[in-house]
Amino acid sequence: MNLSFFDQFSSPYLLGIPLIPLSLLFPALLLPTPDKHWITNRLSTLQLWLTHLITKQLMIPLNKAGHKWAMLLTSLMIMLLTINLLGLLPYTFTPTTQLSMNMALALPLWLATVLIGLRNQPSISLGHLLPEGTPTPLIPALIIIETTSLLIRPLALGVRLTANLTAGHLLIQLISTATAVLLPTMPVISTLTFTILLLLTMLEVAVAMIQAYVFTLLLSLYLQENI
Repeated sequence: MNLSFFDQFSSPYLLGIPLIPLSLLFPALLLPTPDKHWITNRLSTLQLWLTHLITKQLMIPLNKAGHKWAMLLTSLMIMLLTINLLGLLPYTFTPTTQLSMNMALALPLWLATVLIGLRNQPSISLGHLLPEGTPTPLIPALIIIETTSLLIRPLALGVRLTANLTAGHLLIQLISTATAVLLPTMPVISTLTFTILLLLTMLEVAVAMIQAYVFTLLLSLYLQENI
């Protein structure tokens, strides 16, 4: 059976049952649950500190009206962070390499920010489509450009996350294959490619964390414009 490098991004199945729900739920099962003790263990304390840090960073650009989104945005970032990092382990599957899943996250949340703006401050939200002081002949063109820029935001969110993770996984697959193939014939070159593989893996870990933060931060910035 011939497999291509892109088969690693196909949805896994077991006995005809898709395993994507399992890969989405498994990271949450690894998080420690709070107990009834006054003093928690080190892992729970670290989780609380990380959650507080993430929430604080995401709420900085928002006013008090946007703080209602704190739990949603923090949960979204922790979910993306755990899925991205666990997807780097061998024999695992990364759901966020699927554009359909990323668009399913980006489109409803982006639409919610737009609807909130149209409900609470319709004049200001519609005013973003036409900058103040625009010359009259340029008004139709600018409205079309700004409307296109607004509608393309969810697509940019989903494609950015998908492209970065897919490119990193593909590079790791290519370099690891080259390392295994060159080992019997050219061990020196194989050692060099293995060193590059380690550095690329470290970079991919950073990319997995950064992309989860960027995805959530951009949503908070979109929310800031509409509250």
